[in-house]
Amino acid sequence: MLRNLIFLFVFFIVLISCKQDVNRNVTMQEDVAYLASDSLQGRETGTLYEKEAANYLERRLEEIGLLPKGNAGTYFQTFSFKPKTDPHSEVQFVGGDSTITGTNVIGFIDNKADKTVIIGAHYDHLGMGGEGSLYAEGDAIHNGADDNASGVSVLLNLAAKLRDTVTQHNYLFMAFSGEEMGLLGSNYFSKNPTIDLAQVNYMLNMDMVGRMREDKTLSISGTGTAPIWGQVLNVNNPGFKLVLSESGMGPSDHTSFYLQDIPVLHFFTGQHEDYHKPSDDSDKLNYKGMEMIRDFILSVMYDLDDDDKLAFRKTKNESEDTPRFKVALGVMPDYLFDGKGMRIDGVTDGKPAALAGLLKGDVVVKLGDSTVVDMMSYMRALSVFDEGDATEVTVDRNGEKISANITF
Repeated sequence: MLRNLIFLFVFFIVLISCKQDVNRNVTMQEDVAYLASDSLQGRETGTLYEKEAANYLERRLEEIGLLPKGNAGTYFQTFSFKPKTDPHSEVQFVGGDSTITGTNVIGFIDNKADKTVIIGAHYDHLGMGGEGSLYAEGDAIHNGADDNASGVSVLLNLAAKLRDTVTQHNYLFMAFSGEEMGLLGSNYFSKNPTIDLAQVNYMLNMDMVGRMREDKTLSISGTGTAPIWGQVLNVNNPGFKLVLSESGMGPSDHTSFYLQDIPVLHFFTGQHEDYHKPSDDSDKLNYKGMEMIRDFILSVMYDLDDDDKLAFRKTKNESEDTPRFKVALGVMPDYLFDGKGMRIDGVTDGKPAALAGLLKGDVVVKLGDSTVVDMMSYMRALSVFDEGDATEVTVDRNGEKISANITF
C-alpha cells in the first residue's frame, strides 16, 4: 500500500512538472494565432474582447510561473479614462460615466535583486477599424498580428526563458493596454507604478517585430538613452542589419519610461502594406525572425547583467524637428530604407501617388524643387504644399528615373 502511494505521489509530481513544461513551451505561433484570431475582434481597448485577451495573458503568465504584479495581488492594473475630443489635449484618467477602462497585464520574476528590467509590449489593437485604420472599405476585424501580437508573443517567450534563470536582475513583464489610443497603459503605469521605478535599470519595448525582411533589417530606437547601448548592441549582433536611432521619444510605449528618466530601447521590424489593415494576419509573420530577435535581446540582457546600473541620458526629441504638413502623398514610407531618397513601401488607392502611377518600391528622389535624400528631407519638401497644389515628383524605379505630375 505504501509503495503504491509513493508511486502515485511520484506520478503526480511528474505529471505536474510535464504540464508546467508544456505550458511554458507554448510557441510564439500559438500565442499569435490566439491573440490575432477573429474571435477577439481586434482587441480594442476597453471592449470585452480586449478583456478576453487580458484573461488569456493572465493565464499564460501564471502558467509560466510569474508572480502577479498588478493591483491588489492580481495580474491586472486597470485604468479608466474619457476619450479625447480635442486631439491636442492630454487624456484624463478618471472614473464615472462615459469612461473606457483598459487593463494592463503585469507579471514579475523576483530574483531578490536590487535592479529590475521592464520588458513591455502592447496587446491592444484597432478593433473593427475606426480612427487609425488605413482600410477604406468599412468596418472589418483588424487582427493586429504584427501590431502587436508579435511583440506580446516574444514577451511571453522571454518570460519562459528567464523564469528559471537566476540573474542579478528582477524582471517585470507588462502587456500594455491603450497604446493605439495614445500610449495610455504605459503612461498610466509610469505614474502609478506597482514597483519602485528607482530600481528600474532599463526598459525594453517590442512593438511590431513580426515582419523581418530577407536582409534581416532591425530598427532599434532609444540608443542614445544610455551611453553603453551602441556598444552592447553591436557586440551582440548576430547578423542583423541594424538601423539605430538615438531618440528615446517615439510613437510607442517606451516613451512613457524615457520620460521617467529610464534608459529604453524599442525593437521594430518596419511598417508594411498590411499596417493598420484587416490583412495584418498571423500567417504573414516571420517567426524565425522573431526567434532571432528574442535571442538577441537575451544576449544583450545577459551581457549587461553584472554591469553597474545604466547611466540615463536625455536625447534630442526628433519629433520637435519634424515639419508639419497639410497634404499627403498617400504612401507608406519604408522607415528602414538606408539608401538615398524615400522608398515607398505601400501606395494607397485613390490618393495622389496612386493617381500619378507611383508604385511600391519606387524611391522618391525629388519632390517639387527639393532634392530628397532621406525621410527628413522628404517631409520638409512635402511641408511647403497646400491642398490643390500641383508639382512634379521624380522617383528611381529599378535604376531608371521617372517623373510624374502630382496634384494634392
